Amino acid sequence: MANILIAEDDQDIRELIVLTLQFNGFDVEAVEDGVAALEKAINTPFDLILLDVRMPRMTGYDACRRLKEMEHTRDIPIVFISAKGQEAEVQTGMEAGAAAYILKPFAPDDLIDTINDLLARRA
Repeated sequence: MANILIAEDDQDIRELIVLTLQFNGFDVEAVEDGVAALEKAINTPFDLILLDVRMPRMTGYDACRRLKEMEHTRDIPIVFISAKGQEAEVQTGMEAGAAAYILKPFAPDDLIDTINDLLARRA
């Protein structure tokens, strides 16, 4: 099954996403910020990355831009998960290189459907 990296600074949300993905058969690694996400992605192959937008040390936008600059991570689909749903925020995420943008709160089924769709397109 696909290996997914999650970067979310809110521990409760991070654990909820981990449990949702594991329940649906995904292998999951979770970190608390963009710097840790970048370090993990450099050293571990992932099939998809979920990033919160607002995190300490490095925002999801900045982490996404850095991942898209590196040859071995540029093709990994990135999904932003954020409570910030203004059009400008979504556009910034897509311009940074995201494949999708999901607003909090979200239905677990919607998250799984988005992930499965992106993984199917990549296959």
